[in-house]
Amino acid sequence: MAKTQGTVYMKNTVFIFALASILMCGFEASAIGLNESVPAFEAIDDEGNVWKSTDHIGKKMVVLYFYPADMTGGCTAQACGYRDRMKSFRNLNAEVVGVSGDTAKNHQVFKKAHQLNFTLLADTDGTIAELFGVPVSKGKKTVTKTIDGVDVDLTRAATAKRWTFIIDRNGKVVHRDDRVNAKADPDSVEMFIKAVE
Repeated sequence: MAKTQGTVYMKNTVFIFALASILMCGFEASAIGLNESVPAFEAIDDEGNVWKSTDHIGKKMVVLYFYPADMTGGCTAQACGYRDRMKSFRNLNAEVVGVSGDTAKNHQVFKKAHQLNFTLLADTDGTIAELFGVPVSKGKKTVTKTIDGVDVDLTRAATAKRWTFIIDRNGKVVHRDDRVNAKADPDSVEMFIKAVE
């Protein structure tokens, strides 16, 4: 009897580990991979307008980078790196688009505070991040920053992991980085685009 119970326990344990492995692999499989087409999506941009992917993707190279939050250290370094290389990206006919769970209003504050010269999309419910397979956590989070001597609360309901996608003129992913170094990302993306152009 003890041998039978031990066997059943062992089988149940193996089943649980196998199920966990399948679920974890299934999550990775949902991420958009290399040479896969990017599905159409829409979002509100930092000016409060509807941004349609079909107006941009497939017409030029698009750098779509997901980041956790406006006005935080790593996210600011990454955004300023893209800002400082914008002339080079334009010369490469590449458009840079940042995506976070922040609102359009938060994006306006972020852009003004750091003179950002590219589009930021508001993915307030994490739908776009999920569409791309980017891990996203839900729940209200607030960042408080002093801007022009005034404390400003920037609240978001979704926080995405830091991932970067480069999408070619055919609308396919040619580069995906799911282990992004915030400060180095703009430089490595620029080098990648120069190498494939």
